[in-house]
Amino acid sequence: MKPFLQTLSPLRFLRHLLLLLALFAALFPIAWMASMAFKPMAEWTAASGDLTWLPKAPTLGNFQYIFTGNSDDYPSSTAMEKTAWRPIIASLLVSGIGTLIATIAGTLAAYGFSRFDRGRGLPLILAQQRLFPPLAVIIPVMIMWAYLDLIDTWWGLALIYGIVTLPFAFWLMLTFLDEVPVELEEAALIEGARPYRVFLRVTLPLVKPALATTLLFVFILNWSDYVLALMLTREQWVTIPVFMNDLNSAQTGQLYGAKAALGLIAIVPPMIVGMLIQKHLVRGLTFGALKQ
Repeated sequence: MKPFLQTLSPLRFLRHLLLLLALFAALFPIAWMASMAFKPMAEWTAASGDLTWLPKAPTLGNFQYIFTGNSDDYPSSTAMEKTAWRPIIASLLVSGIGTLIATIAGTLAAYGFSRFDRGRGLPLILAQQRLFPPLAVIIPVMIMWAYLDLIDTWWGLALIYGIVTLPFAFWLMLTFLDEVPVELEEAALIEGARPYRVFLRVTLPLVKPALATTLLFVFILNWSDYVLALMLTREQWVTIPVFMNDLNSAQTGQLYGAKAALGLIAIVPPMIVGMLIQKHLVRGLTFGALKQ
């Protein structure tokens, strides 16, 4: 049996090399962040001089700092009153509720347009709303939210997350629902099932992979938002990205170790969501590739 490298053609070898380079480019920032999260302050401040790829004296001081507000690795002047507990809870709450709002509303709207709309003009208009950057509409949203007393509230931020990501969820689910044969629903209707039971018992089980895919992508969009959370929160419901931006000190500048520790924690929830739905995720990503 020939060695693996001898069986590769030049084109396949180049393809594998490009894939390895792309994988390295994608994973290197995460590896660097993980290394930075366990470095003491002396190894990541400008005064330290030498660049170290791996921590020489690994420490949990960065994690202790963001959860308690102080650490032996940090000078007393950098102690802070606010810790990362509340931003983490706020991010989980508003991102989760916003994802549920967008996914449920988007699925219902997509089903209606998939089965009853013929012009398909409105779905394209709804999808185009996602092309607008949040900064283009943030001022009227702030005025409206202030009038409704929704500034710095978890339900106000969750609601805007659901509204902003609704077109994305709608367009994804519309694509998937178009692949479900209408004949299955017609057969259930002939058997005497009501329309809502047809949707719940026939259609939804067929698009479980699509729902899993939509949930994951919408959750990632909400979880990583910075602009909306920055403009619509003050102190009580600050999310992880906004809190991370505030991790700095007048004496030492940016607290890169604390930011890396919080960033390492921030990637855990999307990973957990992905692992929970992974059995549906691959099929959901290829749901519309082939006709069933």
